[in-house]
Amino acid sequence: MTDTSPHTAPAGSLACRPHGCQCIALVLQGGGALGAYQAGVYEGLEAAGLHPDWIAGVSIGAINTALIAGNPPGRRVERLRAFWERVTARNLWPVPAPDGDDWRRARNLHSAFSTLLLGQPGFFRPNPTNPWLAPRGGRGATAFYDTSPLRGTLEELVDWRLLNGGHPRVAFGAVNVETGNFAYFDSAKTEIGPEHVMASGALPPGLPPVRVGTDWFWDGGLVSNTPLQYLLEQEGRDGLVVQVDLFPARGPLPRDMDEVLGREKDIRYSSRTRMNTDAYTRLRRWQLRLKQVLAKVPEERLDDGERALRRNLERLPRLLILQLIYQRKVYEGQTRDYEFGPETMREHWEGGLEDMRATLRHREWLRMPEEDPGIAVHDVHHEPA
Repeated sequence: MTDTSPHTAPAGSLACRPHGCQCIALVLQGGGALGAYQAGVYEGLEAAGLHPDWIAGVSIGAINTALIAGNPPGRRVERLRAFWERVTARNLWPVPAPDGDDWRRARNLHSAFSTLLLGQPGFFRPNPTNPWLAPRGGRGATAFYDTSPLRGTLEELVDWRLLNGGHPRVAFGAVNVETGNFAYFDSAKTEIGPEHVMASGALPPGLPPVRVGTDWFWDGGLVSNTPLQYLLEQEGRDGLVVQVDLFPARGPLPRDMDEVLGREKDIRYSSRTRMNTDAYTRLRRWQLRLKQVLAKVPEERLDDGERALRRNLERLPRLLILQLIYQRKVYEGQTRDYEFGPETMREHWEGGLEDMRATLRHREWLRMPEEDPGIAVHDVHHEPA
């Protein structure tokens, strides 16, 4: 299905908008505490006057998506900050600590273990009974934590009527617990509520499945942590995609068990973003070749289906991807996705903001590609300055 509905972009959204760009999309990967990086990226986008027409998110990316789309421009950064300050409000290391990577790693580990023991304010709290000891089929038997605090936070910070208003369009990825099938909750097709966002972020065994209608869902990151492919399938306009990844596909060879666990997460949750863009490029080459072949066939030799195909190939959409990938600090270990310390949150946020600013300083990147190859990908961390 191609979205051809007209949209009215907010004032100022043309400031850095590439010439010929018909749609701006923001794609947000899952990654727990690392999601503050996405909030910083969005702040940089909004400051540049780039307001998304489409936002797709998984897990923490779904929560950030709801906070953005469920508030008007001008209040979105404020609401993002309110959420991130709330869920990182607990500071169990209030006294100054010596500088250095080893001390910082110790503080981060302390913060991560406090998350495991106590949960996070406004997000999740431990169930009163360990699920291994809970009665089978009981309320607390399938997860270690209760996410009802998150529902309250979302109800407070998100205007659901505005989110369902049509602009920006939003989609949240989740996986059906019983069928194993991946599903997208798309505001163009269904009315979105807090349960859809919570389902996208219900990562087992920590967080419980969430019921949507008659089905139960877990975190979409179990199947695909990056909703880029869904957006490419749904959108038929020339578009700028800002793809924000929290786990890098590339990384060094691990040297100890902590690095092994961290690298395993990177590989599992990076979700093959480059594979998706490579597949899109290959598809475009075949479309162009088919277009050239059909152009040589006389009209009277074509049947109705072939004529329709030729019409569809007359105007192929172009795709410009600005990829921003969180860069792990040397003192961050495998606990980085559940280390919710306030100091770390601010660093993640500032990192996202600076990466977005650095990306937009490359004005030459803000040009839509030609129909052949039809796609261009830029990454500020893997291209020369």
